[in-house]
This record gives sequence, structure tokens and C-alpha cells, in this order.
Amino acid sequence: MGEFDLIERFFKRAARRAVLGIGDDCALMQAPAGSHMAISTDMLVQGRHFFADVEPRTLGHKALAVNLSDLAACGAEPMGFTLALALPHIEERWLAAFAEGLFTLADSHGCELIGGDTTRGPLNICITVFGSVPAPAGQSQALLRSGAHPGDDIYVSGQLGDARLALEAMQGKLSLPPALLQATRQRLEEPSPRIALGMALRGLASAAMDLSDGLVGDLGHLLKASQVGATLNTEAVLERLCARTHSDWAGAGVSHTQALHCVLSGGDDYELLFTAPPTARSAILAAAQRCATPVSCIGQIESQPGLRLLDAAGAPMPNHFASFEHFA
Repeated sequence: MGEFDLIERFFKRAARRAVLGIGDDCALMQAPAGSHMAISTDMLVQGRHFFADVEPRTLGHKALAVNLSDLAACGAEPMGFTLALALPHIEERWLAAFAEGLFTLADSHGCELIGGDTTRGPLNICITVFGSVPAPAGQSQALLRSGAHPGDDIYVSGQLGDARLALEAMQGKLSLPPALLQATRQRLEEPSPRIALGMALRGLASAAMDLSDGLVGDLGHLLKASQVGATLNTEAVLERLCARTHSDWAGAGVSHTQALHCVLSGGDDYELLFTAPPTARSAILAAAQRCATPVSCIGQIESQPGLRLLDAAGAPMPNHFASFEHFA
């Protein structure tokens, strides 16, 4: 099977939202009138972003999900995506399962594959997503990292820590009961992009980003972009955002320190981190309820730049919760 046969069999579909899809040198897309295009690219490399034995269906899901999470953080509606895929060899069953996971998620968000590239090489997946954000009179409603103001509430969607817990177990650093490993591994390999919530936050949130590299580090990026600060009580954050109960952690032999690191700097959560003025509290909770996505307020934005952490007694504590960096 050659490159073009591979595309024709596993990835080519009739264009729906695109003006012109797969088959020409370029795809053509038309943004809705009065809107801006939102564009994001993510690359997944075997051995760095996923294990070699990952199920191809879940890999197809995650490859697109991490990109859709960026659109969610911008408040964008998905439109389409391109796929660049390097394969060491052609394995038809693997490709069929990968495409199934990819298109199942894509179809659920009305996001169509419009083009890309394939080549021989180490397994590498690069996706670029395209979305639209209303921009009436040229004024974009996109959510940015730079809009937080002193006094704003800080929110996080969903819960954190499971993905890192699964990663620790899969790397042999701890042992989890089979049922717990299965549940946490699903959070690692099949994250749910918060598209509906991101769109609902347009006009409510003052700043937003997705949580991909860990809460403390990602919040630091948002604070820096907005030139503001915050103080977090780490125990309160653990209590509100931890996906597991104390008995779950204890039963798995996970220490309190390990639990803190999973929640505060674990990464791969793909939840939304956002800020909003106190006057929007009831509207935020109503939006979360409509989207069936819980949100938790974990603190407030302060004028003094930087992020300060407090322990259970409310005393300052050193920040040992560094987020993941590829070239650190």
C-alpha cells in the first residue's frame, strides 16, 4: 500500500464545512462572517508523549483531543484539522483503529480532517486545528492568557492528578490496583477537551488557558501574561481538585507529597484554567452546569506579580512544583 492509497482508504472523507478538503495541494476554508480564525498545532512523539504499547484507538483520540483543548481555552468552535503522520511501516489494523479514535472525537465536535501529509519514519503525529471565534465589528471574543485583573476569581474545570498518577504507575514508580490503574490511565490517554465550556465562557472569563503541563506552572504562565499574581493554599487546592479520595491515595501507597505533586504539577490534565470577575460567579456556575462540567474556585488574582504558595497552616512554602519542559 502506498502513501496515496493509505490516505484514500483511512483518512479521505468528503468535505463538509471546508470549501475544499483532501485531494488538492491546499485545502480551502471559509471562516464564518464576523469571526476570527483560531489555530493551534501540537506534536505527539512516541517515547516522549505516549508509550509504544498504547492502543491506537486511544492514541487517535488523544492526538486530536490535546489540540481541541487549545481551542477550548480560546473559546473557539472547532472547524477542521490537518494531520501529518510519520509511520515506521504500514499496519492496516493499527491505522483503522487510529482513524476510528480520531474520527469519533472529530465527529463529536464537528471538526473535519481537511488535509495533511504522510511519510515513513519514527511514529510521530502532528495535528493543526482550526476554529472560529466571534469578532463582531472586529472585536474578538477569544479568551486569552493576558486578561486577568486583580480581584478576579481563579477557576479550574474538572479534577486533576489522575493522568500523572497513571504515568507514575506505568513508569514503575508505584503500583496501583488494576481498577484504579485502568481509570487513571483512561484520563491520561483519553482526555476530554472542554469545548462546550470554553465557548460558554466567552464574555464571562477574563483570561483562560488549558492545563497541559501542570497547574502551578501553567498558572504561572497566565499570571505572567496578565502581569498579575496570586496566592494558593496548596491543601485547599488539593481538597477541591484532587480526583481521588484520601483512601484512594493511601490504598495505592501514594504519599501526601506525591499526591500534591500529581495535582499541582502533574500535567496531561487538559482541563481549563480561567479567571473571571466576582460579579460573574453565578453565571460561571450556570455555564458549568449547562455544560455538565464542574468548576472549582481555587483563589483570587492579586496585584503583586508572581505565584505564592501556602501550606496547610497558611505559612509560605517553597515552590517545588515545576511543570514539564521539553528542554529543561
